[in-house]
Amino acid sequence: MNTDTIPEGYARNSAGHLVPTEQIREHDKLRDDVARSLAMEAEELHDRIKAFKEKALADIADMVAIAADKYQVKIGGKKGNVSLCTYDGQYKVTRTYAERIAFTEELEAARELINDCIVRWSEGANANIKVLVDRAFRTNGQGQIKTAAVLELLRLDIQDDGWKRGMEALKDSIQSVGATAYVRIYKRVGTSDQYRPLALDIAAL
Repeated sequence: MNTDTIPEGYARNSAGHLVPTEQIREHDKLRDDVARSLAMEAEELHDRIKAFKEKALADIADMVAIAADKYQVKIGGKKGNVSLCTYDGQYKVTRTYAERIAFTEELEAARELINDCIVRWSEGANANIKVLVDRAFRTNGQGQIKTAAVLELLRLDIQDDGWKRGMEALKDSIQSVGATAYVRIYKRVGTSDQYRPLALDIAAL
């Protein structure tokens, strides 16, 4: 039997087994219909938003190219942040780049130096710092270090030679791995000079 083909009168369960549809509870069938319908609609929206982002980046790049051609300027390398406004000021479209960073093996040296400081210091006086350190080097569900939490350590002004060495190792471990382009759309609030973002993230709606 071809495992990619589901025979008539059967459905495949989450374990990959074929189950006669007559043996499936009506509530399970209803749940499947609702989840499948919503997921397929979300997949279509995902594709549309992806296509919109590609079109938006291309249109903005064209505007930058037209401006460069007008003033006979050659633009090379990474393009900068751009803001486009409608003539009436009601809408604003921005393109921004956020640098993506990763950590080299030197992060392990930084971790050891920082941990040495925590051990050496008295526990009571540095309880809050210990919490920050523990949080910084805690990995997420994919086993990755949380970048923002690690970088937060660099903001601490601690006058200790061991800590300063740890911060130097931490700085040396930071490596740029490219940049991500973001397109954001804003709508003006009434006639004010304030703009409210139009959320395209389902979690933000």
